[in-house]
Amino acid sequence: MIKGTSRVPGPLSVGVIAYQPVSGLPVDLRIRSAEDGHSVTGTARATADPAYTQLRVERTGPHELTLRAGNETAVIPFRVLVERESMGELLIYGGLFLAAMLLVGGLLAGATARPGRAMALAAGAAAGVTVAAMVIVFEPVLPAPPPDGAAPTSTTAQGRPYVQVRADTVPARPGAGEEFTLRVDLVDGSTGRPVDDLTAHHEALAHVVVTSQDGHYFRHVHPLRTAPGRLEVRLSADRPGRYLAYVELEREDSGGQLLTTRFTVAKTTATSPQPGTPASPQPDALATPGLRSAVPATPRLQPAAPIAGRPATIELNTPPGVRPWLGMTGHLLVRDETGGFFGHVHEMGTPGSRVRFTFTFPAPGRYLAWIQYAAADRIVTAPFTVDVAAAEAR
Repeated sequence: MIKGTSRVPGPLSVGVIAYQPVSGLPVDLRIRSAEDGHSVTGTARATADPAYTQLRVERTGPHELTLRAGNETAVIPFRVLVERESMGELLIYGGLFLAAMLLVGGLLAGATARPGRAMALAAGAAAGVTVAAMVIVFEPVLPAPPPDGAAPTSTTAQGRPYVQVRADTVPARPGAGEEFTLRVDLVDGSTGRPVDDLTAHHEALAHVVVTSQDGHYFRHVHPLRTAPGRLEVRLSADRPGRYLAYVELEREDSGGQLLTTRFTVAKTTATSPQPGTPASPQPDALATPGLRSAVPATPRLQPAAPIAGRPATIELNTPPGVRPWLGMTGHLLVRDETGGFFGHVHEMGTPGSRVRFTFTFPAPGRYLAWIQYAAADRIVTAPFTVDVAAAEAR
């Protein structure tokens, strides 16, 4: 997390939040100005409640934050913004100052037996107060000036070409149980140039959901930006076969986009699970202090047998200590059996004893679904399947 500064030069606070237990993992920080190359370094520790490290920035505008933990590196572009004083504030204070000066002048003129001049100065003071009062009334509806360091305002029509995706794995043919890197290259659909204008979307530059074709394997991760237009994330698949990767992102001056790609994990002699059921969470992924052996409750659906094209409500009881993750209390991720459909919605309410979602399944059939939320120092994943019936013909 990056907290803004009210002035430059000035301190910029950077904190690293850990949603998995890492015992205060040290993270090396480096902030570099993209305009003059000036850089400053520091160290933060990844904890559930981060202690912020202050790094001094010298100017507004585009910067890059580099984070290094172990042998992984992420480069995050951002802008240092400083709010400008609004024109309304200048008019208010200017009008009051002018009124005070004219009022003092009027009093002095009256004391020297110059009533005409005193009346004129008093009228000017009244005008100054009137201007200030009018600005106070209308300032809330006046547009605020852009902050110093903001990106130039586009004068062309809003919207940019869609992003095209190319994904590779390193190594090219990973084996089951082996760690590999999923590399996602993003290019502009019009120019073919790397896309490096992603904007934060639910507290991440991109969201990547990886599932095996049979649904037994599931990961919801947030890749590192390692170069312009390139995102990478390390994974380890526990079974061979075909895998689907869904990439959710958003460009500046454009809307959200869902990209889909595929890769294959090589066969091994290990026995593969039977298809048809989404992945059961690993025991360690469910463990929380005081709930180490707990398993998420079974989701409740209303109606119990959802109808295609009609909203359904899905609820799941949660343990104490649920906290927002990626800006939301809970996440519901849904995929059909073929992998051609993918949906992702959120619980928008405050954390409590349950998470609740409303979702419309687009077509009849079986869907694989996962509910995720953050409890204490773990991300809890509750997998389940939903059989959706066809709507009755009228």
